[in-house]
Amino acid sequence: MSSEGEDFVVEGPELAEDDPMRAFLPASFGKKSKEANIAAQIDRSRRVAEKPSAGPPHEASAAGPPSAAQEEKKPDSDNDSDSDDSDSDDSEDGDDYPVSHELVLKTHERAVTTVTLDPAGGRLVSASLDCKINLHDFASMTPSTLRAFRSVDPWEAKSSATNAESHPIHHVEFNPLSGSVFLCVSAHPQAKIMSRDGDIVTEFVKGDMYLRDMNNTKGHISEVTTGTWHPNDRNLCVTAGTDSTLRIWDINNKRSQRDVIVFKSKAAGSAGRTRMTAVAWGAPAQGGNNVLVAAALDGSLVMYSGNSPFSRPTAEIRDAHKPDTWTGGVDISSDGRMVVTRGGDNTIKLWDTRKFKTPLVTVDHASTSDHFPMSNIRYSPNSTSILTGSATGDLHILNPGNLRPEHVTPITPGAPLITVNWHPKINQIVTGSANGETHVLYSPTMSTRGAVEVMSRAPKKRHIDDDPSRTTDMSVGISGDSIVTPGSVMAGRRNAGVTASGKSRDPEDRPSWSKHHL
Repeated sequence: MSSEGEDFVVEGPELAEDDPMRAFLPASFGKKSKEANIAAQIDRSRRVAEKPSAGPPHEASAAGPPSAAQEEKKPDSDNDSDSDDSDSDDSEDGDDYPVSHELVLKTHERAVTTVTLDPAGGRLVSASLDCKINLHDFASMTPSTLRAFRSVDPWEAKSSATNAESHPIHHVEFNPLSGSVFLCVSAHPQAKIMSRDGDIVTEFVKGDMYLRDMNNTKGHISEVTTGTWHPNDRNLCVTAGTDSTLRIWDINNKRSQRDVIVFKSKAAGSAGRTRMTAVAWGAPAQGGNNVLVAAALDGSLVMYSGNSPFSRPTAEIRDAHKPDTWTGGVDISSDGRMVVTRGGDNTIKLWDTRKFKTPLVTVDHASTSDHFPMSNIRYSPNSTSILTGSATGDLHILNPGNLRPEHVTPITPGAPLITVNWHPKINQIVTGSANGETHVLYSPTMSTRGAVEVMSRAPKKRHIDDDPSRTTDMSVGISGDSIVTPGSVMAGRRNAGVTASGKSRDPEDRPSWSKHHL
């Protein structure tokens, strides 16, 4: 035993500062912190600064760049300083939006047509032309396990999975007032309400296709193109169809729609019918009447009062976009006053609901609706920006007043960017592209939860059970080919043993467990 006043001195080896042996000496005791590794993980998710593709000619002329002759007159030092200034300006513009880092999900085989997040921002649902809906849970993902926890086909029947029909998914959207269900619209007359776990809750009825008067039908008689939720009532949603109708549904009653809005087209030779291509339902944040806006294939843009009755529109604009072009993007600002549309005529237009006659602003923007009719355009959560994709794979963040690009960044160069969604709570932007990739854009300083939490977790160690190819989905069942009958086992035993040359007859790829149990 030592005395109470005795001091202990731990002697260390006397090594020079540059001695390589110092690398083998312990620097601290206890559990080591992983903050440096987490910071490195987040830094690896930083997006590479790439120059976006050249914009439309009107954007270049609006910016007013100097001519080539003027550039030649400048000294080299000026050119270098100008380039540095432009780079710094671009970086400063990017700092205003959560686009500095990204999380890439490659869980679809074909183009991602629609994405949605629940109100809390913890669950991401993506859908594709591969007829699959993939559900991702940010709480269970790590940097090494970026995959969906479930993939479902809404039209696949368990009883006859081999004979079930499948349809591409046009639109999925979580209920903004309840994260327990989301709306699913596929290339079929019947829309569905699905739970957050991918189970079918409600399947709306199909109408009688032999009835001429659409007011007498109980559901869509042809393909549904899109849909959205009521901004204030969690039980109501609206769907748009190719039967020239908008139908408002109560999710608690699947046998008939609550209201049917029949749009009468005035286009020559249309017989009063057209296809409804897009719909948006908005409510002013400060209170007031709801607004229901829809676009049609004949180029019309029609507005209804968001509350019934819907006997006639409050305003209608013929030839808002070029007839016979698909206007796939419509959205309403948070104050309910402005409407933005993205048409198949290579234009984006801004409208005022109080003077719903002519567009306030029109800009050129290449359309992708000829290949991807569900290409959308969205307001930011506070309507201070407008988001849309491009045919070159760039994300365009536009000024809501003049529609000029405030920030353009490449997401999937060479693959059209189809759908965008900016979540208000976690402040992250989710995009879907034609190459099957889903990108979650975020900023470590501006965003919360979601992708930030995923990249802040330690990578999960790889285990054999984590290999999806070695996992059997018990909900699908076991196929007949995987059932081993006693006769087949004995047939294999007849060929067991050795050949005349002394070689074993057992196949080389025969599993080890069968050699020990036969």
